[in-house]
Amino acid sequence: MPYVETPNSRCLLGVATCDITPPVGIYHRMWGAATHERAAGVHRPLSATAVVFRALPADSTAAPAATNDTEQVLVAVDHCLLFAREMEALLTAVAAQTEVPRERLLVVFSHTHSAGLMSGDRRHLPGGELIAPYLESLAVKVSEIVRQARQTLQPVALVYGTGRCTLAANRDLRDESAGGFVCGFNPDGSADDTVLVARATNDAGQVVATFVNYACHPTTLAWENQLISTDFPGAMREVIEAATGAPCIFLQGASGDLGPREGNVGEPDLADRNGRQLGYAALATLEALAPPGTRYEYAGPVISGATIGVWNHLPLAADAAAAKHRWRLERWNVSLPYRPELPTSDKVRSARERFETALRKAEQSKDDAAARDARAMIERMDRQLSRLDALPTGPDIPLPVWLWRIGDAFWLAVEAEHYQLLQRALREKFYGTTIVVMTLANGSRPTYLPTAEVYDTGVYPETIAVLARGSLEKLIEQIAARIAEWQNSPA
Repeated sequence: MPYVETPNSRCLLGVATCDITPPVGIYHRMWGAATHERAAGVHRPLSATAVVFRALPADSTAAPAATNDTEQVLVAVDHCLLFAREMEALLTAVAAQTEVPRERLLVVFSHTHSAGLMSGDRRHLPGGELIAPYLESLAVKVSEIVRQARQTLQPVALVYGTGRCTLAANRDLRDESAGGFVCGFNPDGSADDTVLVARATNDAGQVVATFVNYACHPTTLAWENQLISTDFPGAMREVIEAATGAPCIFLQGASGDLGPREGNVGEPDLADRNGRQLGYAALATLEALAPPGTRYEYAGPVISGATIGVWNHLPLAADAAAAKHRWRLERWNVSLPYRPELPTSDKVRSARERFETALRKAEQSKDDAAARDARAMIERMDRQLSRLDALPTGPDIPLPVWLWRIGDAFWLAVEAEHYQLLQRALREKFYGTTIVVMTLANGSRPTYLPTAEVYDTGVYPETIAVLARGSLEKLIEQIAARIAEWQNSPA
């Protein structure tokens, strides 16, 4: 008889969430073109959610001991990212306060560009005095939800589905009048519209959590916005949580060249509209999921006014059900070379001094547009210096990769911002295999990993990328090799 399989996983899962909204008045200038410094209010509160995954052997009724091979702690945070120094401090503090080994801690970011720039090097700016105490409180709150999530571990079934959403658009636009590329909606560019969802249900049939994996920069709100905001992920979660009664975790995909079709504005209403668009697309996919532990099987004909073909959701056979408990977890580094033309810190500082001179001249002549442009370029140089200072010495960077397999699904996390090719190539190569793709894992020291073809074009992500041409393709190749090895392994 014909049948349809739905991807399933079985594991132990614990979830806990908390509010992490910074105080009004904190340093907020995330955009170079912004003219404000402090957050003037809150559009939507920020949150952090801890999710603990642990292996659940099919032949065991007791939870296995937590080891580096059997447990992964994932924390999803409503921030753009943390720079290397702040990221290191957060991981160190959470590891110490929870007694969870560092290698098991994985922090991913929604990537909202309206949460504020939480960098210690902004402490001398208006609102910067609030950054250090906020980050200290963030570590305490994250530690608490990690502990709570570990305490609430329970057996769950994860069921996966794939939908579509047209929120994301290609954002590498060629502007012939400007003589180069701008970062904005490109109607002729391709955009991955995949919405990958997962629903976690406990043995009592209650929804414990949902996951939405989608690739799109949360840049609805831009330099005109002065409010702390989740951007579109907040409204997306609101839609789904209202329907399920359980936490919804947004997992940012490979969105290096993807942003909202309508964005770069100051109106919070548009961020909410974008979020509802994704939320309803994800919710439609969640509503269509099969019951856990089943497959949809043709049962045969029934004679009626027409001869009807009847299908039923039937429990999996014992061996198929046991396969949903399959677990494997590895963390490794992929060595990727720096680009040969990477600027030195001295060169960047010299450029910064030139823009400071331009800013003073613009302010003296009351040229607001020129002053804004100069401030934006100073901001670019400051961020470039932060990136260069954080890079390991030597010709390569060891880029961390996390990969764990639960039943029918692979969960992948990688540091940095990656062009959509990362997820498209892996999902095309392993067509029919569920692959959750998370980026900005524990930060983004190398900034972007663009495709080889956009190097030397002047596209924004390429201009600030620190890794050599072909790095993304090399990374994809190594991850694909690992997935293929696992698929061919009986373990």
